[in-house]
Amino acid sequence: MEDNFSNYFNQTGKVAKEYLETRLDLIKLQAAGKLSKALGLFFSLILAFLLFFFVIVFLGMVLGFWIGEMTNSFTLGFSCSAGLFVVLLGILLAFRKPLIQVPLSNLLIKELLNEMDMDDSDRDNEKKVKEAETGNRSEEEEEELYEQL
Repeated sequence: MEDNFSNYFNQTGKVAKEYLETRLDLIKLQAAGKLSKALGLFFSLILAFLLFFFVIVFLGMVLGFWIGEMTNSFTLGFSCSAGLFVVLLGILLAFRKPLIQVPLSNLLIKELLNEMDMDDSDRDNEKKVKEAETGNRSEEEEEELYEQL
């Protein structure tokens, strides 16, 4: 009798340990997935900003040459172009929160929430498949499934 209890507790302990290890591995994989998505978004944003920076630099050069040709003074043309960029920098610094920080934060949050929604929808689909297999559905769930069709 004591052997049965000790054997039972021994096996239960092993199963619990395996469950915790598996759960820890799952959490690590989920964190790695979210981190990789966030890093991908981060690097794509950096690449977009770099491209935008080069476009702005070349447009500034074009503007400087154009104003320089109009005034017959490249110094004046590039000074006006630089002045315009200083004004734009001031505007960006003054309104950086609503123009840059909030949209970027919203974009990152939206991406993370989309991934969470996909995880939730996967769980819901698994639940619906199990219920379909067992045939236990409430009227509301049947109406939901009918509306989805």
